[in-house]
Amino acid sequence: MLDRFFRLSENNTTVRTELLAGLTTFLTMAYIIFVQPEILTHTLEGKPTGMDFGAVTTATCLAAALATLLMGLYARYPIAQAPGMGENIMFVTLVGVLQATSSTPWQTALGVVFVAGVLFLIISLLGVQKMLLGAISPSMRNGIAIGIGIFIAFIGLQKAGLIVANPGTYVTLNPQFASPDLLVFFYGLLVTAGLHALRVRGSIIWGIVAAALLAVVLRLGIPLLPDVIARSDLVAESKLMTRFALAGGVVSAPPSMAPTMFKMDLVHACTWSMAPFILIFLFMDVFDTLGTLIGVSEQAGLVKDNKLPRARRALVCDAVGTVAGAAMGTSTVTSFIESTAGVEQGGRTGLTAVTVALLFIAALFFYPIIEMIGSYPPIIAPALVVVGSMMMRNVEKIDWSNYAEAMPAFLIIIGIPLTYSIADGLALGFIAYPIIKLTARQGRDVKWLMYVMAAVLVAYFLFVRMEIS
Repeated sequence: MLDRFFRLSENNTTVRTELLAGLTTFLTMAYIIFVQPEILTHTLEGKPTGMDFGAVTTATCLAAALATLLMGLYARYPIAQAPGMGENIMFVTLVGVLQATSSTPWQTALGVVFVAGVLFLIISLLGVQKMLLGAISPSMRNGIAIGIGIFIAFIGLQKAGLIVANPGTYVTLNPQFASPDLLVFFYGLLVTAGLHALRVRGSIIWGIVAAALLAVVLRLGIPLLPDVIARSDLVAESKLMTRFALAGGVVSAPPSMAPTMFKMDLVHACTWSMAPFILIFLFMDVFDTLGTLIGVSEQAGLVKDNKLPRARRALVCDAVGTVAGAAMGTSTVTSFIESTAGVEQGGRTGLTAVTVALLFIAALFFYPIIEMIGSYPPIIAPALVVVGSMMMRNVEKIDWSNYAEAMPAFLIIIGIPLTYSIADGLALGFIAYPIIKLTARQGRDVKWLMYVMAAVLVAYFLFVRMEIS
C-alpha cells in the first residue's frame, strides 16, 4: 500500500530509507521547537510579548506536523515545514511596533500572519505565484536572505550575552568571558560548528543538547564551589543562576493551546497601517517556499523537463500551514531548507515528510525538556548563530557587476540588522530599487509591482510610521 501510494519503487527508494530520511530531516530542524517559543514570547528589546510559552510550543509542533503531513500526503514531496526563522523575527518586530499603539499587539500580529496566509492560499490556487516571484530580482531576494541571516546571528550573540549595549557605540563586546553564560554559549557554538563542519546530521540539535548538559552540570556544581566564586557578582547574577530552571521530569502531557488558540485580531490586522506588513509576510513566505521547493527538488532529482510536478499542491500545503499556525498561535509556517538533509539520506517521497510530521507530534510529550532549554537563552543562541551563517551563502548569488542590482540588495543586507528590523531593512531596499534602476536607465527591468510596493512603503513612512513615532 505504501509503495503504491508514495510510488516508492518508481522513485528507487524503500520504506526503511524514507523513515531514516525523515528522522534525519527532523533532527536537523528540531531546533525550531526550542527556538520558536523563546523568540515569540519576547520582543527584540527583551520585553514579554504576552504570548504563553507552552501554548506557542504546542502550536509550533502541531502547525509543523499538519503542514508537513499535508506535504507528504497531498503533494507527496520529501519536504518538511515549520515556523520559519526570519518570519518569527519579523513577527516579534511587528509585536514590538504594535505594543506602543495597540492593546492587542501579538493578537494583531497573528491576524496579519493569518491574512497573509489566506492571500498565499489564494494566489497558490490561482497559480499567480510566478508573478510575485518575478517582481523582486534574484539579487534582492538573496539580499533579503543574507540580511535576515546576519540579523538572526546578531540576535543569537545578544541572547548569549556576548554582545551588550553601549551608550557610546550602541553595541560592544562583553569582556566577561569567564561568565557561566558565555561558557555555555561558546561550548555550544564550538560543538555545533565542529559537527556541522564534519557534516554530522543533526549538528544543530546535538549542539543544543551539549550546551544544555553543560548548563545542567554548572547549575548543580556552582553552589558546591567556594563562596568567593559561587557568590561573586559574575556568577550569582548570571542568567544561569537567575533564569535557568531544571526540568522536573522528562515526559508530560502537551501544554494547552488555549492561551493563543483563535486569539488573532483580524479587525486591527485588516487596517491600512498593517498592509505593508501583510505584504512583507506574504512575500517572505512565497520566496522561502518557492526557493526551498526548487532547491530540494533539484537535489532529489524530482524536476522533470525543467518543470516541477505538483508545485501548486506544495504551495497550497505551505499556505494552509500558515493559516492553521496563525489560528493556533504561532508565526508563518514555511518549507525548511534542512529538508535537503533527508534528501541526502535518500528521501524521495512524501513518506519522508509523514515521518517528520509524526516526530513533531511525539516531541510534544517531552515538554519539560523543551521548557528547561527555552528558559535559558545561551543554550539556543549557538543555533541562531549557525543558522545565520548558513544563510550567508547567498552572497555569491548577488549580481555585484550591476551596481543598480547590488546597491539595493546591499541596503537590505545592512539595513535589516542595523535598523534592528526586517521590515525597515526591506523598505530601504524596496524604495531604493526602482529609483536606482530608473537613474541607471534600467527602468524596464523593474516590474510594475515593485513600483507599487515602493509607493506604498513611502506612503507608510510619511503618513503612518511618523505618527507612530
